[in-house]
Amino acid sequence: MPTGSTEAERAPDQDREALKRHRWLFRAVARRRNPRLRRTDITVTDERVVKRAVKAAALGNAMEWFDFGIYSYLAVTIGKVFFPGGSDTTSLLSSFATFAVAFLVRPLGGAYFGPLGDRIGRKKVLALTMIMMALGTFCIGLIPSYDTIGFWSPALLILFRLIQGFSTGGEYGGASTFIAEYAPDKKRGFFGSFLELGTLIGYTGAAGIVLLLTTLLGDDAMNSWAWRLPFLIAGPLGLVGLYLRVKLDETPAFQKFEASLTHSATGSVVEAEAEFSHLSENAPKKKLGEIFAQQWPTLILCIALVGAYNITDYMLLSYMPTYLTDTLHYEESHGLLILLGTMIALMCVISSVGKLNDRYGRKPLLMAGMLGFFLLAIPAFLLVKQGTILTVCLGMALLGLSLVCLLGTMSAALPALFPTNVRYGSLSIGYNLAVSLFGGTTPLVITALMDAFGNNVMVPAYYTMGAALVGVIAVACMKETAQQPLDGSPPSVATKEEAVELITAQTQEPRF
Repeated sequence: MPTGSTEAERAPDQDREALKRHRWLFRAVARRRNPRLRRTDITVTDERVVKRAVKAAALGNAMEWFDFGIYSYLAVTIGKVFFPGGSDTTSLLSSFATFAVAFLVRPLGGAYFGPLGDRIGRKKVLALTMIMMALGTFCIGLIPSYDTIGFWSPALLILFRLIQGFSTGGEYGGASTFIAEYAPDKKRGFFGSFLELGTLIGYTGAAGIVLLLTTLLGDDAMNSWAWRLPFLIAGPLGLVGLYLRVKLDETPAFQKFEASLTHSATGSVVEAEAEFSHLSENAPKKKLGEIFAQQWPTLILCIALVGAYNITDYMLLSYMPTYLTDTLHYEESHGLLILLGTMIALMCVISSVGKLNDRYGRKPLLMAGMLGFFLLAIPAFLLVKQGTILTVCLGMALLGLSLVCLLGTMSAALPALFPTNVRYGSLSIGYNLAVSLFGGTTPLVITALMDAFGNNVMVPAYYTMGAALVGVIAVACMKETAQQPLDGSPPSVATKEEAVELITAQTQEPRF
């Protein structure tokens, strides 16, 4: 270094020299924290790159859930357009049954896209799911009504809902894995919370557009032609989401995993085939077999967590507008407006929940959310039942506070359950099995139960409490993963100073 250089100019070189001298210590720490790793270094993240990756993943997720949320908020209208025969309850049940159809194929989408993401990378699969979701949603807006083409109208609706569901099967597992593998260990909860912020933005955008169209155009126009507009918006939004995802780099954790598999070629055909066997045609089947054979206890835990989480989530964000309109006879615009306010409030606090679970742990926040639903569901629905603006808002606030504890924590907790080599596939399969069985069927099951029990308006509260009880047990059984490296990945830190601190804290000084 030239003479006369300042202390600030020498500092970066000194940091690099310190890291170089302690490289063997980095490897020792990584192996101690994760015995599966060999000759790997601590990952020092670039905050700008992390923020760009989180922003793109969250915005892409927002656009996916905007597409999916539209159907929820137009359920009553869709029932009239595509299933006009029979009573209003029959049309609504038919609409929710079609809503649930998309969830039946989500496990198939998860089983396909998940192992594919573990094989060819997270980035490519997330771009593919974005294209499929936008295409399926856009095509729904083009379907003629039942009065025009009869039976083919609901048949086409089901077909495009299946496309939506299949593509969504690879969305959450991939997006949460993407953010988790980019984020430093001590901020994974904070950055992960932005994924669910994207979900809320998507739902809020869908609810806002439906509310705006309903207010400006009225019910007759919505039933006639205006219901198509939110679906048609999905086309250009899908192109924006695709652009954002294509511009991303692959996650550092996956790059290191790929490098460990294809680190060098020795010239032997047999050895070369062994190195690249993870790209063979049989690799997806092998991945599925590995997931179910080796990860089944964690899969069961994941399904229990996600099942409880999604029942409460879909009850509040998808079913509640229909509950307020169809059961409590609120005007549709009023129900959507209240839900819109609730989601905006959740958006304002969700990143704070992410910081809290980084500081105090994932389990305390998850347990608070599950216990909140178990203890507050009945009081909340009794308040909503009163029907005044104040009591409905208070009831929604109780449910929303419980839900935000889950929303701000799950996206960091779930990817940490599985190792890097099968993380995308395992999480996609476990998540989508739970969503298919419990989440997507929530509006249909609650509507059917209320009809069976004489339109008892407290049925949603009892159903939510049952789900929350399962969630309490599942949270009690999971391990704490806050501020710890992902299984199968080296420690990830935000700065070089933090890397040196990690080495100092976990490595004893030699004694002479």
